[in-house]
Amino acid sequence: MMPLTVLLLILVFFLLVTFLKGFFTVDTSQAAIVQRFGKFLRVAGPGLNFKIPWLDQVAARVNLRVQQLDMEVETKTKDNVFVKIPVSIQYHVMPEHVYEAYYKLTDPKAQIQSYVFNVILGHVPKLTLDEAFEQQADIAIAVKSELDPIMITFGYGVTKALVTDLKPDDKVKAAMNEINAAQREQVAATARGETEKIMAVKQAEAEAASKALQGEGIANQRKAIIAGLQESVELFQKSVPGATAQDVLMMVMMTQYLDTLKEVGSNSKANTILLPHSPGGLTDFYEQLRNAVLVGSETARAASAAASGK
Repeated sequence: MMPLTVLLLILVFFLLVTFLKGFFTVDTSQAAIVQRFGKFLRVAGPGLNFKIPWLDQVAARVNLRVQQLDMEVETKTKDNVFVKIPVSIQYHVMPEHVYEAYYKLTDPKAQIQSYVFNVILGHVPKLTLDEAFEQQADIAIAVKSELDPIMITFGYGVTKALVTDLKPDDKVKAAMNEINAAQREQVAATARGETEKIMAVKQAEAEAASKALQGEGIANQRKAIIAGLQESVELFQKSVPGATAQDVLMMVMMTQYLDTLKEVGSNSKANTILLPHSPGGLTDFYEQLRNAVLVGSETARAASAAASGK
């Protein structure tokens, strides 16, 4: 009796364990491939699932999350510059195509890399280096547009294709930087030249205006001197009967001469140079000025008469 009871207990325990063994769970964002004797049976979704013990088995669990594949493609541009292009592909298994994703591709990453290489090598060699830098977004769009319909047939959807950078050789980078620096220096030199030109023009205009004002000042000063001399002559002649204009001018010149000597002597830092002279030399100087004025007047009258005769 005892052996039979033990056997029954063992059988019940075995059946219970077998039954419980049929339950399995699938995590969120995953799908389980259930096979029966090696043949595909169904796709189990997230949560608690049941399979027939000893007959069915979970062959694999497929990740449904978005995954990223990073690669670097080396190619040559139209202007014969070799560049390395880092590309990032974001992809995911489509829940309704788990069967295709698991059974049709043995290595999906290698397959994606092959198609990306094919697209890049067919697109970038048609562009110059500058055009490739400008059209990074267009290259990424071309990769996604050509990769997406192909990968859908294998159960994969391409979320995004990113061309993150272009990496030419270091020597090419240095040359590009030198060209850019030279162009900027040329622009800066042109700007500096224009600035110097404007400053020179403004300075010339200022000097011209200053000289014009200085000329006006000198002219006004001379007018004032002549008016003063005329007034002095008239007053002197009224005060001293019989005095001539020549006497008055001589007296004025002597007064200015003495004032100049006084001013030079009172200034210890003066650097004025006086040539050998004597007070009597003023008479000679006056005679020279008068003769020059008379000659100029005679010349002007002769020229006027000649012009009238014609």
